Amino acid sequence: MSRLHHYYIYYRVTEKDDAEAEPLIRSMQARLACRSGIGGRLLRKRGEPGLWMEVYENVVDPQRFERLLDQAVDEFDITLFIDGARKQECFTGDGEAAPFACTS
Repeated sequence: MSRLHHYYIYYRVTEKDDAEAEPLIRSMQARLACRSGIGGRLLRKRGEPGLWMEVYENVVDPQRFERLLDQAVDEFDITLFIDGARKQECFTGDGEAAPFACTS
């Protein structure tokens, strides 16, 4: 079985850009999903709404996905709304939760 790749990309969006950035990023994620077959989630840190995270899970072909992600980010110019750098982390694993049994 091939390893799955899970991407966590986080960055800061300034409050003044918040309203414009969200629909643009969601549009970028929709385009990426159509091209790659990988739907993304957009999250905001609790207690720190300016810290956002994109999550893309269960990627089988990381080289192709990263190329398509870079292309989508460039096409939508989302870096215009980001304060600092987009930080990308990739984790590997099967994505399955560990089995457990509860006893009372």
